[in-house]
Amino acid sequence: MTTKQLHKEAFVLDSHCDTPLRLMEGADLGVRNKEGHFDFIRMKEGGVDASFFSIYTSNRLAPDESTRRALQLIARTYDAVYRNSDKVGLATSVREGRELKSKGLGAVFMGMENGSPIQKDLSLLRLFYTLGIRYMTLTHTGNNEICDSSGTKEKRWGGVSPFGKKVIEEMNRLGMIVDVSHLSDESFYDVLKYSRAPVVATHSCCRALASHPRNMTDQMIKDLAAAGGVIQINFYPAFLSDEYAEKFWPLCDKFDAAQTEWRAHPKSKEAFRKFKEAEAEMFALKRPSYKLLVDHIEHAVKLVGAAHVGLGSDYDGIETAPLGMEDVGKMEIITKELKSRGYSDEDVRMILGENFLRVFNKVEELALR
Repeated sequence: MTTKQLHKEAFVLDSHCDTPLRLMEGADLGVRNKEGHFDFIRMKEGGVDASFFSIYTSNRLAPDESTRRALQLIARTYDAVYRNSDKVGLATSVREGRELKSKGLGAVFMGMENGSPIQKDLSLLRLFYTLGIRYMTLTHTGNNEICDSSGTKEKRWGGVSPFGKKVIEEMNRLGMIVDVSHLSDESFYDVLKYSRAPVVATHSCCRALASHPRNMTDQMIKDLAAAGGVIQINFYPAFLSDEYAEKFWPLCDKFDAAQTEWRAHPKSKEAFRKFKEAEAEMFALKRPSYKLLVDHIEHAVKLVGAAHVGLGSDYDGIETAPLGMEDVGKMEIITKELKSRGYSDEDVRMILGENFLRVFNKVEELALR
């Protein structure tokens, strides 16, 4: 079987894509976009069968504002899917995802990044499940009512909160996957202790290769796999390489500040000039190759086997992507690189999507709805 045939026949799944953020800015995913990493045209070209759209809310938002924002992102996702029903369909189960592939359509799933929109109300968790949310990243870069984050030095709970334990129990009951990306190490281990269903890191890398606290230690990856879970490797160059990250973060901070200033004063030519300068400077930094991305995949495979590793790009939530993986249309490159390193067709299929689907199936089976 050729690499192209393998990629086409496999179920290729990206477990984390932040494109709803661009929908809020008016992006049309039914045409080829010059901006961003994702649209439905490039999704098809990249042979991607399913993408989990991230319903992301910042930890800085007030509770009601966070809930409203999540609902808006879900609504925009529904609109985009319905306007492009000749290209994609909304999926809420493994069965629906496979049915859409059989019809030649892409599947759009939804996962919620940050549990803040449920506030301290499990009925809101159930509502978001009804609206189509099939995994929830318990927090983002700040501590919330559910657990502590890897993104803060000061921790609030020392792991998962008492309310967070109830959230995990209810997610298990509903059949919603628990996502441990962004969690503090202590929160991660509390999740493994409290969840009776396997859990997933939807967009994380290996701390042994890049030291960012968002990444997972070898022991965490082993313990995740032992519990039946999967680590989905993030494409963000700053999480792939310490050398790149050291140079990148100051440029990224400068870019973020310039972008904020320009958005606050959209008619200011000076603000726009500084934004474009910061953007050009950030993108001029040499990015690591897609081969380093596959190095992270391979590191995890050596630890726990090919049955516990997958892909979670973080497209449209990251400023830059690895060389060769500039957008979703390039996804077949990963298949080619894995095959060039001697991976079997079956191992490649598992990494491309079957591992995540296996966990998704198990979570569905264990649900007590």
